[in-house]
Amino acid sequence: MHFNRRDKDDKFLLNLYKRLLYPRMVEEKMLKLLRQGRIGKWFSGIGQEAIAVGSTLAMQSDEYILPMHRNLGVFTSRDIPLKKLMAQWQGKVTGFTKGRDRSFHFGTQDYKIIGMISHLGPQMALADGIALADVLANKQKATIVYTGEGATSEGDFHEGINVAAVWNLPVIFLIENNGYGLSTPKSEQFRCKNLVDKAIGYGIEGIQIDGNNILEVYETINQLANEIRKDPRPVLVECMTFRMRGHEEASGTKYVPQELFDEWEKKDPLSNYENYLIEQGILTTDSVIDIKIQIKQGIELEVEEAFNEPEPEVDSRQEESDMYFPYEQKVVDPGQSSTEKRYLDAITDGLDLAMQKYPNLVLMGQDIADYGGAFKITDGFTAKYGKDRVRNTPICESAIVGAGLGLSINGFKAVVEMQFADFVTVGFNQIVNNLAKTHYRWGEKADVVVRMPTGAGSGAGPFHSQSNEAWFTKTPGLKIVYPAFPEDAKGLLLAAIEDPNPVLYFEHKYLYRSLTAPIPDGYYTTEVGKAVTLAKGNKFSIITYGLGVHWALDYLKNNPETDASLIDLRTLQPWDKETVKETVKSTGRVLILHEDTLTNGFGAEISAWIGEHCFQHLDAPVMRCGSLDTAIPMNKALEDDFLAKARLAETIEKLLKY
Repeated sequence: MHFNRRDKDDKFLLNLYKRLLYPRMVEEKMLKLLRQGRIGKWFSGIGQEAIAVGSTLAMQSDEYILPMHRNLGVFTSRDIPLKKLMAQWQGKVTGFTKGRDRSFHFGTQDYKIIGMISHLGPQMALADGIALADVLANKQKATIVYTGEGATSEGDFHEGINVAAVWNLPVIFLIENNGYGLSTPKSEQFRCKNLVDKAIGYGIEGIQIDGNNILEVYETINQLANEIRKDPRPVLVECMTFRMRGHEEASGTKYVPQELFDEWEKKDPLSNYENYLIEQGILTTDSVIDIKIQIKQGIELEVEEAFNEPEPEVDSRQEESDMYFPYEQKVVDPGQSSTEKRYLDAITDGLDLAMQKYPNLVLMGQDIADYGGAFKITDGFTAKYGKDRVRNTPICESAIVGAGLGLSINGFKAVVEMQFADFVTVGFNQIVNNLAKTHYRWGEKADVVVRMPTGAGSGAGPFHSQSNEAWFTKTPGLKIVYPAFPEDAKGLLLAAIEDPNPVLYFEHKYLYRSLTAPIPDGYYTTEVGKAVTLAKGNKFSIITYGLGVHWALDYLKNNPETDASLIDLRTLQPWDKETVKETVKSTGRVLILHEDTLTNGFGAEISAWIGEHCFQHLDAPVMRCGSLDTAIPMNKALEDDFLAKARLAETIEKLLKY
């Protein structure tokens, strides 16, 4: 292995050695503890330390690094105390996740490190958002994100790099190519000769380096980071390396040919660099022993102290509370003046006022810039706010939701438009596993609103008409709003943007241009989690939301003798249990109506809650009226039959006859 010190002095080279040695010795201690049964799991990075250490030291201390679970050297090189890391690994309350997650599945703003979720590839999009925030804030900063050769097969790898390329983001995408994705060799992972060749397809620079040569890693990353701070652009770096242990210790290494171990053992990053420093007269065999003794003593002390750290106390209420970033909404009342506008215009107004109030707010979505969006909601926004803040995106929902989270991590707000709510499936993982869980895991906000143009009524068929709110109402950490009227559409959107928690904002496409009402002109917000009573009656209650509200209003208008209460939930997570309870007590009969399919629609949750908490007030079984348990047909007659409205009258009649 050839080392080139260039202009590095002895002090620098010696510090590099200590930084490289430290995570190796920590790992050796962990393996000993594992054999003793004192810890339960370990993902070893032995053989790969030069990548983590060299690249981390090449970055500025206030630049974000997004590592993987085999990158102990990132954390130690950022000087996170071992005691704190050990507390994290052992699930102690003093760990970064308070015992809620393990390994390096955490982030820390104090050290500017953002750990991954188990799905690996999605964090590349977070790096995009973090870098975008730096560019928008005119900060000359670089971001580095790690991935393994296995994750290069994921769609998130493609999406993350492609977005960075299109937007010229200063991100270093670093592939640790150790030859195996768990037990699957690279020959079964991809056909290209070198992963770095993938850079060509994205029109970006690609560099392959010896990942076991710490000086080469440091010099390469240092040079690239310096360049892209001044000239923002992404770079793909493939670091060739090898892990000398299993994927994790329980998996073993029997699937790896012995000759590979023999070959890579000769390329060990630590022993080769140590021998080089001895040759250079910077180290001696005695000084190596002294350094190791000193490090070992520190490791032993911090590890044992961590074992004595307290375990988390079981507190269910605290656990539920910590799913969300602490936030108490202060409702802003509307002014006196109002203008007759459409439901669609209310959303435009809300976005416009939010862009004025929050200079750090970024809108992202397909065709939302000059074209104004598929429904023209952002028409004219680029002229007012520029393409930096109103951003057309490639067709890559996962990367854009992830970039929204990255923006939030680095001090911005984001509103992401799904062109149709149906398309959210492609970004599902980022929403339910990244947005929803980030605060619970490590205390960071996810200040992202996802706009969801939803619903049927226009004959758009199975992929442009779904009501998919129930996919998300069961996911802790998310908030779900679903306005039925123009005034609420504006007020709830502004409330959602104010909230530092992730909010899914469902806006019904059928109502865009068909519903007009007076909308307050100024800035105001609607209370999240508060239902509204639209009619009061004595015979039964209809509980609904979205387009269901208008079906119910039509029914009451066409049947004036009906003596019913009508509740518009407006918010599905959290939902207004008090108002529901009051209406059940008042009428004793309940019909839950929604556009979503009947089975496992959100109405099932409300029905179950009423049965559990309001049973004594019921005079009849809770009845639900939902759409057919089929996909949504395109043909108008078939669609009309599919929708819950077709069965509303008969369900009410059945309820009243009971």
